[in-house]
Amino acid sequence: MKNRLRYLPYVFLLALLPVMVLRDFTPSNELRYLSIADEASRDGRFFAFTNQGEPYADKPPLYLWIVMLGKTLFGGHRMWFLALFSFVPAMVILRTMDRWVRSELDERARFCGAMMLMSSALFLGLAVFLRMDMLMCMFITLALHTFWRIYSSPDGGSSRDRTLFPVFVFAALFTKGPVGVLVPLLSTVVFLAVTKRLRTLGRYWGLRSWAILSAGCALWFFMVWRDGGTEYLNNLLFHQTIDRAVDAFHHKAPVYYYLITMWYSLAPWSLLIACVWGMAAAERVRLTDLEKFFGAIILSTLAMLSAFSSKIAVYLAPTFPFFVYSALLVSSRLRRNGWITAAVAAPAALWCAGVVGVVAAGYAFDVEIVRNGWCVAAGGVLSLSGAWALARLRRGDFPYESINILVAGLMAAVFVGGLALPRMNDEIGYASVCRAAEEVAAEKGLSGYYVWRMHRPESMDVYLGEDVVEVETDEAVAGRCAAGVLILPERRLERDEAMRGLVAGREMRRVGGYMVVSME
Repeated sequence: MKNRLRYLPYVFLLALLPVMVLRDFTPSNELRYLSIADEASRDGRFFAFTNQGEPYADKPPLYLWIVMLGKTLFGGHRMWFLALFSFVPAMVILRTMDRWVRSELDERARFCGAMMLMSSALFLGLAVFLRMDMLMCMFITLALHTFWRIYSSPDGGSSRDRTLFPVFVFAALFTKGPVGVLVPLLSTVVFLAVTKRLRTLGRYWGLRSWAILSAGCALWFFMVWRDGGTEYLNNLLFHQTIDRAVDAFHHKAPVYYYLITMWYSLAPWSLLIACVWGMAAAERVRLTDLEKFFGAIILSTLAMLSAFSSKIAVYLAPTFPFFVYSALLVSSRLRRNGWITAAVAAPAALWCAGVVGVVAAGYAFDVEIVRNGWCVAAGGVLSLSGAWALARLRRGDFPYESINILVAGLMAAVFVGGLALPRMNDEIGYASVCRAAEEVAAEKGLSGYYVWRMHRPESMDVYLGEDVVEVETDEAVAGRCAAGVLILPERRLERDEAMRGLVAGREMRRVGGYMVVSME
């Protein structure tokens, strides 16, 4: 078992390698981060960023520095390099949680915990997609684990831990913003209040902690002011924090939003976690201090984020490790019954339908790429693992083995399905269509790139080396994009008679679902 735990990160890396290497950047967020980093490099700015010339104070600089570093090292943006800054933090979280519960759970339960956490839907997605959320979650987890070491120490914790605690908190703040401070602060205060130890708050949030946080913020804000001026600093400190919390201009959602999203974010284990905690409440299980702390982290973070106006599912990511491991901790003291078995049988049955679901989706939605051999094989792997997991389920015993089989099947399916990505990249991102546009421009001697009804096309400058111009139908018909290259989605062209008439008879190249039109 020790060897299995030791080699688990390498198994996960192998499973996710095709997704980390073969995938194109998505235009929604990933390509935008690259564009912002490129713009900052050209302008020589490292603290005050712009996006297409407009101030971008939405995120702290750490992740954008990583993007800039990657381009400096390799001469261009490399998916595998940037994906490491999602995958490695996920592995650090797994290792930290494993060490944290080592004295409470046996190796079989800890192995299962790592498998469950890594396969939770949103955690798995954040481990491969290019976002700063997993990096922030790592620093928050490290900060909370350091708090626990100080709390558990009879001599008040080592000087090293009392220094590392605020350093980790500031690193979380510097990665994503105020949530990096609020989660550790609220979690620890609530826990100390529940355990009637609030008078010891100064041990964790004392002069040393606030001095480190204040010094880090002061230096950061000074550099922001020097780079971007007072208006940018005000945007960073107030518009992107207080305004978002009180009356969001992005991602506004109702107060109950996370009570819905947590079910699919933690899938396929959300039902199992709910069953465990429901049984614990019914059996009136007495919680240990560690379980109380994990519960305080979950509930205080959920309450805080629900109170904020701006909400998206990934904001709840710092709680995912504690949802999974708290359930495993509590489950060790529960009487066994059919509810837990049923909670694992449900995703196993879903796995069994994997190959049928893939084929049906391919034909029902007329998505030819889903019907290729790699995707069908991935569905077959899921189906086999689901059937195997169902066969291994035993009423009255916690289903560690069946859970491990399901996760192993999922990881194998991700690996096999990931091999189809080169054929999907034309639909995923803009690299191929931009290459085609550059070739058409070079062959025809055209200048200027124009886009019509594309999703977030402004970040195409990462590939094209210049800004694209968005045009409407009347502008294009009036000759706005004459002597240039026009890029448009084929599916929308079919519904616009004026644009069909404009491009009819012109030389066109089809790239995935897009058309590249020579407007000479």
